[in-house]
Amino acid sequence: MSLEQRDKKYIWHPLKQHQLNPDSLAIIKAKGCVLTDEDGNEYIDAISSWYTCMYGHCNDYITNRVSNQMKQLDQVMFSDFTHQPAVDLSEEMMKLLPDNQAKIFFSENGSTSTEVGIKMALQYFFNQERKRNVLVAFENAFHGDTFGAMSISGLSVYNGPFEDFLIDVKRIPVPNGDNNQEVLDQLKIILNEFPVAGFIYEPLIQGAAGMVMYDATGLNDILQLCKEHQVITIADEVMTGFGKTGKNFASDYLAIKPDVICMSKALTGGLMPMAITSCTQDIYDAFLSNDISKGLFHCHTYSANPLACTAALASVELLQTKEIQSAISVIVNSHNQFSKRIENHPKVKSTRSLGVVFALDLNTNSERYGGLRDKLLKFFMERGVFLRPLGNTIYIQPPYIITDKQLEKVYKTIEEALEIV
Repeated sequence: MSLEQRDKKYIWHPLKQHQLNPDSLAIIKAKGCVLTDEDGNEYIDAISSWYTCMYGHCNDYITNRVSNQMKQLDQVMFSDFTHQPAVDLSEEMMKLLPDNQAKIFFSENGSTSTEVGIKMALQYFFNQERKRNVLVAFENAFHGDTFGAMSISGLSVYNGPFEDFLIDVKRIPVPNGDNNQEVLDQLKIILNEFPVAGFIYEPLIQGAAGMVMYDATGLNDILQLCKEHQVITIADEVMTGFGKTGKNFASDYLAIKPDVICMSKALTGGLMPMAITSCTQDIYDAFLSNDISKGLFHCHTYSANPLACTAALASVELLQTKEIQSAISVIVNSHNQFSKRIENHPKVKSTRSLGVVFALDLNTNSERYGGLRDKLLKFFMERGVFLRPLGNTIYIQPPYIITDKQLEKVYKTIEEALEIV
């Protein structure tokens, strides 16, 4: 019996309606940019397995470091102990993060990194006996699946059954250059009418919304206004962090730096689950007290797991090498050339790119989309390319180590797909 068949007996997969889509492809091996299924078919992982394996699957530099670490220290609870991988990683992260960041809090995934950021913002005011219990977020935002992270997400397919239990969130549109003043005016009304504790945002790219890219100047103005109203700003860099936008963090494009930064995904190069939430000294100091209840009581068993910290440290080192930085530049230029190739295609509504992220919107009737998405996914996989459309958006976010030949195959497969839309 195949793995696919055995899978169906017991496993409940995420983000899947099993009644409509009961099959799950069994992957038995991954190396570099290539996934291999149990029948020996190979697929170029053109989205880095949800933006995690940016240095390629089973990267030798990362796996060798983790292999050595697991022979020395595999796991220890982090509430009472510390260890060298965590200390080393914290020191390296401070070199990478914006200058205003001062402290690092470890957790296990993207949702919990934003969950911690939300708690920091709300408890920051609670500890000072200042009642602020409202958050601001963008329309169509996505920040995770745990309750706090889900509360501030604007995609109803995730939130529908839980609407009555969520945090109070006010939403504003993303600034697109033309509506910047309108967005600011909406935010001013919210800040004047509600006790806002924090503003959380995906800087410059909204991932799950369809790789929506928006105006940096408009975001800067929003952050400045939040700063004037003493609102905690929380940058969700889970998707955008670690070089994907062409800089270490998307926040590096902005003059106003966030108070809190949430990170995961590429943090460990896809090898181990881990997350970090960093913050300013001011936020950390608000939790210092002789009253134990004013501490940040958020803990996971595997927080700062030594193996995950080692994987993250190796990944951060790779990010800063000339080879990886050069590879990022090559992908940026390739995306720009590809955009010129297809921007006038009648089936292409629009294209956009930032760093290694490229997206195109299909010029098609959204009412027909359901069947089209499945058709496109099947088309890509049959041609040995793993791309997972978001709505009517096809996007690429390849590993930094992808070869020119592999990337060209991804481009040509998309061009072929445009003919079947």
